Amino acid sequence: MITFIIKRLASGIVLLGVVCAAAYALLFANGSSIARNIVGDQATEAQVVAKEVELGLDQPFFVRFAHWAGSALTGDLGRSWFGPITVSDALTTRLPVTLALIATAMILVTIFATAIGTTAAVKRGWIDRAVQTGAVIGDAIPGFVLAVFLVTVFAVQLGIFPAVSSIGPGAGPEAWIASLTLPVIAIVLNYVTASAQQIRSAVIQQRDRDFVRTLRSRGLGEGEILVRHVLRGAAPAGLTVLSLQFVGLLGGAVILERIFALPGIGQLAVTSTVAGDIPIVMGVVVYTVIIVVIVNLAVDLINGWLNPKVRVS
Repeated sequence: MITFIIKRLASGIVLLGVVCAAAYALLFANGSSIARNIVGDQATEAQVVAKEVELGLDQPFFVRFAHWAGSALTGDLGRSWFGPITVSDALTTRLPVTLALIATAMILVTIFATAIGTTAAVKRGWIDRAVQTGAVIGDAIPGFVLAVFLVTVFAVQLGIFPAVSSIGPGAGPEAWIASLTLPVIAIVLNYVTASAQQIRSAVIQQRDRDFVRTLRSRGLGEGEILVRHVLRGAAPAGLTVLSLQFVGLLGGAVILERIFALPGIGQLAVTSTVAGDIPIVMGVVVYTVIIVVIVNLAVDLINGWLNPKVRVS
């Protein structure tokens, strides 16, 4: 297991390096003068050159990237080009919002999808047909359409929830709950049926296996077989789907945070990209890749604990 973890961490470090290098190259690939964009069109050529020297943009690309990577390895991601705040401070104040949104939504998706998918696999009646229909409808409706509908009806028209997030420095639990409820509901409604469909298929596959028939012949009850054996065997497939959804939501958080005006890293990434604040954008890339690596490692460890075959391989 230790060897497995080391290999996963090594592959994660390689992934982080490749993604950061690609992102850094793409951010400087448009050919426009970054210093000119920062100081404005009315600035003189001398002011532009001075800003390039200040930001290190007069150095060759590989030198700039090596300098940034060396600082990043020590935990220093630099400072924003448009303010006195450091990249780490800008991200640590916004990351909890994004993580709270995604983690809460995925916990609820896991609970509801497991309950609905298992019921659909066992009963195989109208619930089964409803889950399959819901999965098709959920795939057909874009998440942002559902989010706009919720904010229009429940925030703007009915006024039950705030239309603009009230999360800020010193905000209490009430503000967090009020601001995150609608986006969490939007994510759950958009993802739960698809996840339930995957869990349903995995449970059906497990229930049809020979070892389940052997357990029934020994007199074990259906409830015990379902909880102790079938769900454990079906868990890896469900966890894989949920981990992919979690990673997808890190990218999809940009749209949700814009719609619900949440001060998360998704909205920070958009505003920084538009402004050309490359240190902030690179910080978002680093944090996002690290989260993806941690989530994938956690899923692999859980799958190894549930399935000894995975552990051995």
